[in-house]
Amino acid sequence: MGKEIRVGIDVGGTHTKAVAIDNATHEIVGQSVVMTSHDHPLGVAAGVIECFENCLTKNNIAPEDVVFIAHSTTQATNALLEGDVAKIGILGIGPGGLSGLMSKRQSNISNIDLGTGREIETCHTYLKQKRLDKALVGQGISQLVNEGAQVIVASQAFGVDSNREEEMVREEAEEKGMMVSVASDISKLYGLTSRTRTAAINGSILPKMMNTANSTENAVNQAGIKVPLMIMRGDGGVMDISEMKKRPVLTMLSGPAASVIGALMYLRASNGIYFEVGGTSTNIGVIKNGRPAVEYSVVGGHRTYVNSLDVTVLGVAGGSMVRAAEHKLVDVGPRSAHIGGMEYAVYTPLEEIEDPQLEFFSPKKGDVSDYVCIRLKSGKRVTITNSCAANILGYVKETDYSYGNVESAKKCMKPLADYLNVSVEECARQILQKAFEKIEPVITGFAEKYKIEHDQISLVGVGGGASSLLPFTAEKMDLNYSIPQYAEVISSIGVALAMVRDVVERVVPNPTSEDISDIKKEAKTLAIKNGATPESIEVQIEVDPQTSKVTAIALGSTEVQTTDLLKECDETEARELAAASMNLPEDALECTVENEIFYVFEADKNEKHQVRLLDKKGFIRVQRGDAQAVKVKAADWETAVDAMWKDMLVYKAEMERTPDLYLCIEGKVLDYANTVSLEQLKIIMGTEFVGVSPDEEVILLGARSEV
Repeated sequence: MGKEIRVGIDVGGTHTKAVAIDNATHEIVGQSVVMTSHDHPLGVAAGVIECFENCLTKNNIAPEDVVFIAHSTTQATNALLEGDVAKIGILGIGPGGLSGLMSKRQSNISNIDLGTGREIETCHTYLKQKRLDKALVGQGISQLVNEGAQVIVASQAFGVDSNREEEMVREEAEEKGMMVSVASDISKLYGLTSRTRTAAINGSILPKMMNTANSTENAVNQAGIKVPLMIMRGDGGVMDISEMKKRPVLTMLSGPAASVIGALMYLRASNGIYFEVGGTSTNIGVIKNGRPAVEYSVVGGHRTYVNSLDVTVLGVAGGSMVRAAEHKLVDVGPRSAHIGGMEYAVYTPLEEIEDPQLEFFSPKKGDVSDYVCIRLKSGKRVTITNSCAANILGYVKETDYSYGNVESAKKCMKPLADYLNVSVEECARQILQKAFEKIEPVITGFAEKYKIEHDQISLVGVGGGASSLLPFTAEKMDLNYSIPQYAEVISSIGVALAMVRDVVERVVPNPTSEDISDIKKEAKTLAIKNGATPESIEVQIEVDPQTSKVTAIALGSTEVQTTDLLKECDETEARELAAASMNLPEDALECTVENEIFYVFEADKNEKHQVRLLDKKGFIRVQRGDAQAVKVKAADWETAVDAMWKDMLVYKAEMERTPDLYLCIEGKVLDYANTVSLEQLKIIMGTEFVGVSPDEEVILLGARSEV
């Protein structure tokens, strides 16, 4: 066997891109780009197949060398946007009598508005749980099929406690050759309405997703690849294709998720606002303490129980066109050069630009008619974009993907600058300023929401258009930024390097250590079922005091070598990274703790004691101001936690603000931020010390909550 290779494929709106990565060195050993095959009989699967086959054959990679293959997909999101969905038949199950009336009403979801003028059609029937048998279930399914249902949804009141009846519906529906979406497969949270709605959205995209999944899986098998095909989820993890066939809704927003994972791995990004800039739109999200921020997805204004990255999508990007009226700049975007069917001025050969004349037009029927284009002597029309402005002002370097012909851009922008009575440079600056005015509130909003201090924000740019928006934004906000090598294929890298991620959520008032252990075990089992090796799995516990919701997040890799992707960094390199993150000179930092896996650096800045925890791969795992760190023996953890909690508790305006604590144990970094009481913290944390030697050293970090 040759090298071990990981293959990641990202399916975008325009291009499908594949990369092959050496599993041991992290080096890219192959790339392939094809046009996304929307109109092919096999749909986007055709492009995926062509792309990965090209990637293997062109780079002499043998199928048996592939140890991991995964792809992201925009299909779930697109199917919902375009209304390419199946009619759903909901089979509600619950008690009879008065409480049954409520269950019947809550499971009877009306048509789901997708917010685009399209909707998911539903029909409904209700069966009483008592004396439910195969024959009654069969009758219920037949009734729904007669009403036009193409997919059955099984949703049972309190199905999270026992889903025996839901399983009965699954068996009966599959026997009848029907696809079925089971509510308790997708969420273990109470709330019959939300659970049923999530299962209905899941069911509506099943037929579309199954076609793609089956054809892609067959192609991977026929190519001689022995490992299972994994699919990217919207929360940044991957899942086995057999699981995807049950829960395709989890793949919503898997494109932005892939980019975030790529940026995390390739840039060692730990805290920052992350931008994926395409031609038409920009996805903006958050990385905090080395993890992307995750929330429930909203579909057509309805909150679902589907975890996906907390991402804001803006209609401003590298190819956004300019609008002007009454000798003033009106806006930039949302229409892009791609929609207008025109080339960017900056990518037009200089010899073609003769006698450029300013014209105004409407890109699509019903659009405003103040979009700007430039008519050339030949009759050809080109347009002015953010990329043109950024090239003119020197923000785009020659090595950047969006670098073009600056003289062409200047010559085309001159007529617009004359119309605005300003210089070409000032015109370019005004264009980027308009784009910035849309971006800045999103960055500020995320920083406030996730409590990221201004001096800890760093902007991470990926996607082909990153350099057209990022440097200007960073300059205006006085922030650091980075655009990694391979920015334009970062999402494929993210797919190749993604880990299995599984989430179990339960409502448990006042959880005991036994409850915590059970939910951790369940999350770990799910991750193993999805292909993670048991020894690679870390489980993070979060408790929401408002809703009594306990969440267990299991993260693991598909085979152990993946945890060794970057070479170790020594104390000098780690100090450099920590100093850059604190914006302080290196000699101002003190390395207070070091063990085989971690370094802790501390320094005083602006009357706050800054702490950075780095692992030996150079990832900053925790970065906090107003913080402290101690190394203690496992036997003494409770005493240390008591002391740290007491020391870091803050009282402000008669409000008690509990501190955020982190535990580093056996190579894991566990985040206990937002834990409401010391008792609860000790119950959750205590489950980590089961079976740990009393002499083992652990690191404890504490930070005062920002008030």
